[in-house]
Amino acid sequence: MNLVLPEQTAHLLVHERQQRAAADGRAQRLLAVRRWQRRKDAADQRLRLARWTGLGAAVRRTLAGVPQPTRTLTPHVSPGTSGDLRARALEVLLHRDLEHVVDLVCWREGEFVHVADSRGHSTRARDGVAVVLTGRDPVAVQDPLRDDGYPFAAVRLHSLFADPRAPDLAVVHTGTHHWPERGGHLGEHGSLGAAQSRAPFLLSGAGVSGRGILERAVRTVDVGATLARLAGASYAGMDGRPVELAVPGAKHVVGLLWDGAPSADLLAQTAAGALPNVARLLAKGCALRGGAIAEFPSVTLVNHTCALTGVGPGRHGIVNNAFYDRESGEQVVPNSSDTWHRAMDWLRPGTTTVFQRLPAGAVSACVNDPVDAGATYSTFALIREMTGTGTSLVGSLPPASADPRATQEHVEGNSDYAWGSQIDDSGLQQVFGLWREGTPPALTWWNTTLTDGAHHAGGPGSAIARAGLRDADARLGVWLDLVEQRGLLEDTVVLLTADHGMQAADPACIGDWDKALTNAGIPYRDEAYGFLYLGEDVALAGP
Repeated sequence: MNLVLPEQTAHLLVHERQQRAAADGRAQRLLAVRRWQRRKDAADQRLRLARWTGLGAAVRRTLAGVPQPTRTLTPHVSPGTSGDLRARALEVLLHRDLEHVVDLVCWREGEFVHVADSRGHSTRARDGVAVVLTGRDPVAVQDPLRDDGYPFAAVRLHSLFADPRAPDLAVVHTGTHHWPERGGHLGEHGSLGAAQSRAPFLLSGAGVSGRGILERAVRTVDVGATLARLAGASYAGMDGRPVELAVPGAKHVVGLLWDGAPSADLLAQTAAGALPNVARLLAKGCALRGGAIAEFPSVTLVNHTCALTGVGPGRHGIVNNAFYDRESGEQVVPNSSDTWHRAMDWLRPGTTTVFQRLPAGAVSACVNDPVDAGATYSTFALIREMTGTGTSLVGSLPPASADPRATQEHVEGNSDYAWGSQIDDSGLQQVFGLWREGTPPALTWWNTTLTDGAHHAGGPGSAIARAGLRDADARLGVWLDLVEQRGLLEDTVVLLTADHGMQAADPACIGDWDKALTNAGIPYRDEAYGFLYLGEDVALAGP
């Protein structure tokens, strides 16, 4: 047995303390080095982002712009009287006197959604099985390639009504309903119908096997799943499924969203030679004649969010541009000039964007789109940093009159066109900065705004709408030329889509169901002109 004498013990204790102190010192130095490295990494990242966009602080002054909807989102309310409110409201809404403006009325009851018009009433189970209760089935036409149908009606309606903040009744405008007094336009969307829901879907570049125009259709939630798969990310848990027309492997995935660009006219104008840069994409890929069908309602923020999360509105939580929350007793407006930049505040917990699903270390960019959670670079992150600083967001942008890619005839004649041109030119400058040197992002998402405003202004096929498409095509060409010059085409796959379609309104087709409901003494509030919440409590609640 080895004995330890007292003086040896003291010596060992001193030695142990010295070793512990030395170890603590090394640990502190290592911790300090790690802290310094984290600060350096963060600084390097900021410098890299600044280099991508050109001029650090100048980014915040010149690249930010907030899409500002031209519609009023103030709810229409009427106190009325209680009773069997849904039955009373349906009696008014389904009367033949309103069939020129009311296409459908939809609601949920138990495990089924109901769809009715003035000529019939049916139910739809989640799997699409229909039961006709009276008359005809209002959404019998499900063929996604027809413009007079209601493709994927059951799954789209069930997705909306899965959210407790969905309306008691969703009223769908007829395709020709014109309602300028409520903020309507000559070009409209929002419907369950195919024409207002059909966005383009085009795949081009590395790994794309399809060629030409294919006779099929997908859904907007499939955009998210397709982007995820192509970028090497998981799409598990998404409502959408990848479109199996391209295989992963490209180093760079690019999603282009041309807001409000209708699929049919985009393809027709491409075939006619009016969109040469879309034609460049199509020459190395394919497009779906049926496009990507938007979730319901087929409005902007709902479907931007669907495209970048791969789930429907009942799961991601943004169910309309404006809606009512019975639990809080408040109106929710995620799509306005005051809230657009923080739209992700309303994303339901657990909902992830494609950016958040990317493999660790993958760099991503979200240009001019508020659905930016998890993106390495984001325009709207810059806007959020600017909020409250007094910096002008739009006034600091270069004038549209100086933009060689903007159709000056419409810039001069339409303020929304001029504004959209400014926003989209800033988007091009950001994307150019992200791609002009070094390694571009693994995933780039680029939102184009002008196409929506131009189609609202004149309706699909109008001179101003087609000018908006040509301007977007010209900006696309600037980026494609850069990608080609840098030799990156073979490493890049592109997905071009939109958030909804568009349909021409008829200025002679006017009317207002709210007036009829008010005259019938029904208490309600109408959010975003189509989401009806019934009852004296909601009618008397504040905006």
